[in-house]
Amino acid sequence: MKRMFLTTAAVLFASVASASQISFDTGWKHQRFSLFSGNDYDTNGASLRLVSDGSVSLLYRAVPAAFRATSSASWRWQVSTSVPPTDLAVKGGDDRNLALYFVFLPEAAAERLKGQSVTRLLSNDAVRVLVYVWGGDHARGAFLDSPYLGPRGKTVVLRPAGTGDTRERIDLARDYRRAFGGDVTSLVGLAVSGDSDDTDSRIVANISGLTLR
Repeated sequence: MKRMFLTTAAVLFASVASASQISFDTGWKHQRFSLFSGNDYDTNGASLRLVSDGSVSLLYRAVPAAFRATSSASWRWQVSTSVPPTDLAVKGGDDRNLALYFVFLPEAAAERLKGQSVTRLLSNDAVRVLVYVWGGDHARGAFLDSPYLGPRGKTVVLRPAGTGDTRERIDLARDYRRAFGGDVTSLVGLAVSGDSDDTDSRIVANISGLTLR
């Protein structure tokens, strides 16, 4: 019995040790796409609150090198005020409540491009981006071509437009293979955005418990 207890404890410890919760702190940088407009992001360490009022912008942070081998992630997100349903495949008409970006590069490129701005990083030919979205008029699990990233990015719909409160757990390695073929490369960055400018609507949302494994 003691041996069984020790074995179980070791497995649980390894599971906890291999997971890392990402803090919403000053490591996240606000990327505006307009000089006069942008979302309001409120970070308190444990969670991120987003308010978007006919606006769009992005919050980005680099991932420490120790977590580049991440192959799955989980988080909780809530939407209390939602944009209407949109077609997420249409550029300029693709408002969504929340989008969580996972940015990947081959290891050599990850080292070479360390410290680059998010806009330069997303335009690099070697980058691959999985964008998990709450919004649109698509069914859960839909894989869509990104209207902004071309072959470098894929939109994965987790929830259609609307309000609610739910937890997500995603298999990045599996989704990467489906989206781009081959094994998942190094995770180098994370981003969160809300987009309400095309429908001139409003978003109030929250993300917490963002954990990499």
